[in-house]
Amino acid sequence: MRLDEINLIHKENCEAFSDFAQSRLPMPGIKKRISQILEKEILIVDFRIMESKHRQNSMCLQIQFVLDNEVCVAFTGSSVLLDQINYAQDKIPFRTKILKIDNYYTLS
Repeated sequence: MRLDEINLIHKENCEAFSDFAQSRLPMPGIKKRISQILEKEILIVDFRIMESKHRQNSMCLQIQFVLDNEVCVAFTGSSVLLDQINYAQDKIPFRTKILKIDNYYTLS
């Protein structure tokens, strides 16, 4: 950007970083493994889908939920849970249980 263009910028017309960067902040909550919450009723309140840090070219689902009056988060690469959360995103918050059936997890 040239200096004359910069001088035309009015900071009052610019968005604050905090207004658009919320999705990059860590979700607050106690970290739980999926195995710790199997078959327990949870209240899913938010989620995020991002690239996996552990598996290249894979996606990771982070869910934020309430369990026993505590806000928690869990991470999974389960494609079934990813699909189900995408399908149900307009219904959040919702109650559910995560079940393990054979080799995959599912919401019930």
